[in-house]
Amino acid sequence: MAAAWWFAVVRLLTLLGIALAGGLIFGHTGWWLLGVLAGYLALQLANLYRLDRWLRLRNELEPPDLGGVWGEVISGVVRLHRRKNFHKRRILHLFREFRRSTAAMPDGVIVLNDEREILWFNRTAARLLALRRKVDFGLRIDNLIRHPDFHHYLDAGRFEEPITIGSPLNAAVQLSLHVIPYGDSQQLLLVRDVTRQAKLESLRRDFVANASHELRSPLTVIAGYLDTLADDPGLEPAWREPIKEMHRQADRMRAIVNDLLELSRLEASGTEAEEEAVDVPGMLAMIRREVLGLEKRPAEIELQLESEARLLGNESELHSAFTNLVSNAVKYTPASGRVSIRWWTDEDGAHLAVADSGIGISPEHLPRLTERFYRADPGRARRTGGSGLGLAIVKHALQRHGATLDVASEVGRGSTFTCHFPERRIVASETHRSSAQAG
Repeated sequence: MAAAWWFAVVRLLTLLGIALAGGLIFGHTGWWLLGVLAGYLALQLANLYRLDRWLRLRNELEPPDLGGVWGEVISGVVRLHRRKNFHKRRILHLFREFRRSTAAMPDGVIVLNDEREILWFNRTAARLLALRRKVDFGLRIDNLIRHPDFHHYLDAGRFEEPITIGSPLNAAVQLSLHVIPYGDSQQLLLVRDVTRQAKLESLRRDFVANASHELRSPLTVIAGYLDTLADDPGLEPAWREPIKEMHRQADRMRAIVNDLLELSRLEASGTEAEEEAVDVPGMLAMIRREVLGLEKRPAEIELQLESEARLLGNESELHSAFTNLVSNAVKYTPASGRVSIRWWTDEDGAHLAVADSGIGISPEHLPRLTERFYRADPGRARRTGGSGLGLAIVKHALQRHGATLDVASEVGRGSTFTCHFPERRIVASETHRSSAQAG
């Protein structure tokens, strides 16, 4: 390109030199210079016209055969045009592959903008949600899926877990909806038919509930006979220790059965708990008194009530969740340790934190703590009589109240379990007070 420009400059200087020589020989030097410049300008305008005409009709005309700088410009335009066509064909090919791959997916895919308006969806999404191509583009997804749980899911903005609702076409069909944010405030809505999984889960819950209910009566009978045998003065000394061990194991089995029944009841309940005013400060004070009455407990049980606020919810479920958290802290804290229970409110809602100075939990166990029968330390859990269901009960009870559970722990330094309740569950937030009661 530089050589072409040098050639153009040399040619212009040559023409000016010829014009100057002609003026010196024949006179009227100015007219000679003006004529040469006018001719040079006319040539450039003609080349510019040919270039403009070719750019406008390049699909019909061949590129003009021009030399010098104009030839270099035309060659650059041709290269850019070919590169653009190449990328255009490549993008079109990728887009067609994307459409074919999404059409083959067993899950529905819906692309939403920041206003929750539909930009695109695949065939599976159209089939599962009765969406119509072109007609439903640009419409808000919450206007097409009119389900209160889905609306609450979108408004809450917590998309870590999917939500399951009945299909708008058939209530017997269960759909899992999962929003995945991406890009510049855009969202990807994944739709999956989970009817079979839902039926299997329902069968599992029914089996666990029925089996637990059927086990309760024989366990009660066994425990009653063991109580009678343990109190029999004529029992041989060699049998006393085995009888006590059988009694402990029967009690442990009864505790597991009761936890299974409670968990089954929570799973069978609706998605939202009742909205009755629950005196959380009074409940926590009662739980603390119960812990203080235990023979084996940490030396210090502290209760910090920084708010008198109550919660709208189910009292028995909240009591079960809070008791499980405090019981776990007591079980895994040595006699010289400390358990702290804190209740407070702020602009984000209401919060309960149960902290202990116990053995702590390794980081790899934290994501699975709320799974059924999962134990971070199986041996110690069995020695302390844990069923492995306590935190699963806590998780389901909190979900029924729109709350979440955060766990922070360090091995050898203790753990902190924090429940976060939404502001809509707070009845009233009276004047905050700070009080600490140590046991």
